[in-house]
Amino acid sequence: MNTWVVKRRRDTFLHREAMEDVCDQLAGHDRTNYHFGSQSEGTTTPGLLSDTDMLYTVNELNIMYSMADWQQGKVNLLMVRDADTPPQHYLLQVFRSDLPLPHTNLNHRDYVTDSQGRVFFSNLAIVRRVAAVFGDAHLRRGPSNSGREDWDLVKAFKCKTLPPEIIAWFTKMGQTYWPSQETFEAAKKCAVFLVPDGYLDSVNKDIEWRITPNLIERLLMFSLNILQIKCLVVLKSIKKQEFVKYIHHENCKFTSFHCKTALFFTLERTPPTLWTKCRLMECIVRCLETIQEFLNQGNCPHFIVEGVDLFDGKLCRECQMNLDRAIQEMIQDDMHVLFHLQSDYLGQRLSDFPHEMQPYHGDDVNAGVCGKLAKDMFEQYLTINTEVCHRLCNNGEAGLQISLINEITELENLAINVGTTQYHKSYIKLLKKSLMSIKASTIMSNCIQSGQPLPDDIWQMYGESLNTDAASSKLKLASMHYCRGELKRAASVLHEVEFDLDGSVQPVCGCGITPYRDNLSESFCKYTVQNDSQEQLTKKLAFCVRFLREEKFCAPLFLWYEMYRAVGDDVDHRHPNERQWMDWAEVDARPFLLYLQYLTYRDLGVRHRQLEAFHRLEDIVTSDRLKQLYHPETALNLYGHCCELEGDVAETLHVYNCSVQNRPKNNAANWHIQRLFGDIGTVV
Repeated sequence: MNTWVVKRRRDTFLHREAMEDVCDQLAGHDRTNYHFGSQSEGTTTPGLLSDTDMLYTVNELNIMYSMADWQQGKVNLLMVRDADTPPQHYLLQVFRSDLPLPHTNLNHRDYVTDSQGRVFFSNLAIVRRVAAVFGDAHLRRGPSNSGREDWDLVKAFKCKTLPPEIIAWFTKMGQTYWPSQETFEAAKKCAVFLVPDGYLDSVNKDIEWRITPNLIERLLMFSLNILQIKCLVVLKSIKKQEFVKYIHHENCKFTSFHCKTALFFTLERTPPTLWTKCRLMECIVRCLETIQEFLNQGNCPHFIVEGVDLFDGKLCRECQMNLDRAIQEMIQDDMHVLFHLQSDYLGQRLSDFPHEMQPYHGDDVNAGVCGKLAKDMFEQYLTINTEVCHRLCNNGEAGLQISLINEITELENLAINVGTTQYHKSYIKLLKKSLMSIKASTIMSNCIQSGQPLPDDIWQMYGESLNTDAASSKLKLASMHYCRGELKRAASVLHEVEFDLDGSVQPVCGCGITPYRDNLSESFCKYTVQNDSQEQLTKKLAFCVRFLREEKFCAPLFLWYEMYRAVGDDVDHRHPNERQWMDWAEVDARPFLLYLQYLTYRDLGVRHRQLEAFHRLEDIVTSDRLKQLYHPETALNLYGHCCELEGDVAETLHVYNCSVQNRPKNNAANWHIQRLFGDIGTVV
């Protein structure tokens, strides 16, 4: 871990937030997305196996702290506390939207009426709605309701004003070593959220909502230097490997948030001179002593919200005493436990250099982390693109052009909105290029089909859509030239793509598919260490090539089968994610490049280049490289068509059958087998 990797993690997740925000706004959803936790803070390593934490707010609700916050026409929920309401928790009383008066009778399972006739919004309403989305995959952990083990997904409400518990924290300004006054001032502008999480032993736990200052905590984490981050990572490693040995009760656990809280209090109490590069071991001990203090007093206070015990419901008294004794032994043993930490080779790195954590060079961990972060971010970008395209295509072929124009206009408006960050602008620029590519291809497809003259601005549209990545947009341009019979132009563009599509380029797709062998290119990983902007990274990424049905006259005729791949009841066997893209043609960039070269040089009569493309495509589909493709069945189909054009009927059917074995349903190879079977009378 170093400063660069920490910055990369933070930038990556801020980019992801921006992507999700823009996607929601384009779809008409009034919500805001945030990434919290160690992944977005940069306080994790591969060995810690940290979850990804995401919180999103629904902004159409008005969360009031007093009646002065009431808004007409809104769903108004008043934050209410009774004498027996647990610390950090509130009830949400439902008020009318037409008058500033409370509801007194709402007969719905989302609402609970108490003995005083007050109507409260139940936190189970969130649980039920999210559970309906995820079905059998639904997982509930505290306020999180997600569909994956490695994701914590929290739906929350944003408080209109800061609750008094949070305001009280700001009175400490200037009285401690940390955080700085500048950080305090920035924290005052951070929103606070209510999450659907009742107090464990409360009789009202189904209608209680917990306040959480996640944005303030993230701001505090972003203010840390690299030594303080390393200190927290070591604490988490001790927790993961050592603390678990002393926690024998099934429902007890010492969490990463406890480690973070101990670091916060230690920073608050110790002068900045302690936190220097050569004093890492001493800083770790100071944090462990803070944890000991919490264990001794049987209370772990929240750093921001007063009156909260973070051990409550997490760690019983017996386990607290066990941990206290264990930490005391660690400190008395001069922290030799650190030299046995296995996660990310921490023990090995600390044993040779007891005062400073040395970088690990056995594998290029930092490059691997940066490469994975970049790949994951662009997978998300392409997944969102798929959602956008699916939504636009729902308007039908006639309405697609109008929808594209409206979407591009909306993107341009979002780019100049107050509050739009650099991360939003970067994503908007990339998404606009993608939509311009579709716009240009759909117009060109209509012109090719109808024989109409081309619009004057068509080449400008293509120009604005290029360079979304290293290959896909240029391959669509080359395909268009091929379909128009402009073979030399197609060959020229394909030559340029071939030059750009070298070994350092990383394939990436947004169809929700993971290749059988999902390898990261070593050269791509090293490139990501030196380059962090989206624009730079796209030069080393090859997106899958996509043709919507509305673009089909810009695609080779054989690819049309991919747009109508369903045979019989195949549609019923599609995963919900597959329903978004399976009516389009989707193909990995490198196989499509070779297939298009084969067709182009065949029509140009350049036989040696045609055969060169054929054999290079053969090398991909007949080797382990096939397992690294996102759409191996489509690559096999393209190679099978080349075999068909070569006149090798036996090999053609063999390849199509291999494709069907790879994906039995929703595979265009089933059409090709039927087509050839009808022609020759038997299947080879």
